[in-house]
Amino acid sequence: MDFFEQELRKLFENSAMLDDIRFTGRACIGRLTDTTNAKLRFVTLGHADRYEAIEAEVLNRNEGKIDSVLFRFSDILGKKPVSNPNFSEGLIPHIWACYGKHEWYVYEPAPSDYVQIGEAIEEYLGIFQEPEQGHGMSQHSY
Repeated sequence: MDFFEQELRKLFENSAMLDDIRFTGRACIGRLTDTTNAKLRFVTLGHADRYEAIEAEVLNRNEGKIDSVLFRFSDILGKKPVSNPNFSEGLIPHIWACYGKHEWYVYEPAPSDYVQIGEAIEEYLGIFQEPEQGHGMSQHSY
């Protein structure tokens, strides 16, 4: 299991929203509804080997891509304080490659950071789920 797969498992392995999740490399795919899947993958934003976001795609199994959104760690987590004096103002979390090995650069996310990232992405994915019967509707008997 590579670094990206480990990180994706921390975020989505126990997701109540996704079923039949498959992890491979920098991505995972899970069933969202009977006809849609969600593909989640770490992406770079213009800097080689600097992974600063997760792209979430919603895919119809027969017709292809429905929608996609980038979840930037800077938007979700903001700058994080670190003890490294080179980053006295803090650091935006990201993954980088150093000598062929991927790792978080200076700041390693706390469990609460993983929760925050996962919740932001699942809030988006929830838009594409089937509405539950009677959810949000008042039940009147006349």
